[in-house]
Amino acid sequence: MSIPVIVDCDPGHDDVFALWFAAGHPALDLLAVTTVGGNVALEHTSRNARIALTVAGVTDVPVAAGAAGPLVRPLETAEWIHGENGLGGPELPEPTVPLDPRSATELIADTIAASAEPVAIIATGPITNVAVLLRDRPELADGIREIVWMGGSTDRGNVTPYAEFNAWVDPEALALVVRSGVRFTMVGLNVTHRALVTAAVRERLVAAGTRTAAFGEELLEFFCRTNDEVFGMPDGPLHDPVAVAVLADPACVELRHTRLDVELNGSETAGATSVDLDGMLRREPNAWVATVLDVDRFWAGVAASVARLA
Repeated sequence: MSIPVIVDCDPGHDDVFALWFAAGHPALDLLAVTTVGGNVALEHTSRNARIALTVAGVTDVPVAAGAAGPLVRPLETAEWIHGENGLGGPELPEPTVPLDPRSATELIADTIAASAEPVAIIATGPITNVAVLLRDRPELADGIREIVWMGGSTDRGNVTPYAEFNAWVDPEALALVVRSGVRFTMVGLNVTHRALVTAAVRERLVAAGTRTAAFGEELLEFFCRTNDEVFGMPDGPLHDPVAVAVLADPACVELRHTRLDVELNGSETAGATSVDLDGMLRREPNAWVATVLDVDRFWAGVAASVARLA
């Protein structure tokens, strides 16, 4: 039986592939999509999610806009990687998938209430929407199967020396979610940096010959170029779909049950994720953390899902 999922995202090139992976994989039942301000402003992330679903022919999944910015901080965005509209590269079509009039919190709440079984949330941006839900509607926690979040790192950061972007944008939201007691999995840079978009990967993805694959190739051309310019990584790492793989194909990603804490106040370390893999702090484990990625198996899953779409 497929796992009912909600994808909470801030598209972003890699978020688009996460949406396609979730929509096209038979192990997952994509029930709803919610958006948050992150890679770019909420206006763009909401439109981009609708474009991603429109291109893929996924017209029966509601999309709702959520938090425009973090719980307490001003929004910091990442146009330097994703372009001004968040999906630099292709000419963007007008989306035919409408924006749901409900807020993200309302859509998530309604989706959980309507589901016969607990719903998993895959979050691929700043985790503000999920934090708002758990803060304002704590009674819904029992209806959440688990939360899988792309963000953080067991190693170094990508926006400061210590912090990964999604954690850095809203560390207060992350700390709230981790404290909630809902099963939480962190999929950080330490594994997503293995999901490199090599020339062979691009050939594999475009081989489907579909509209979705062609649009995806245009996205990857831009994404790899900006990653090369900013990070010196010509094979850009496609972070967000790795979080989808945790549920779609659990054998693809190895997890460790360990202690995760979030730095909120450090002048140089705000947004850093302290992952105590060796138990040095003697604190109770409170999260699952991805440590190993089967790269070939991961890309096979992404390619197969993209091929199933329009």
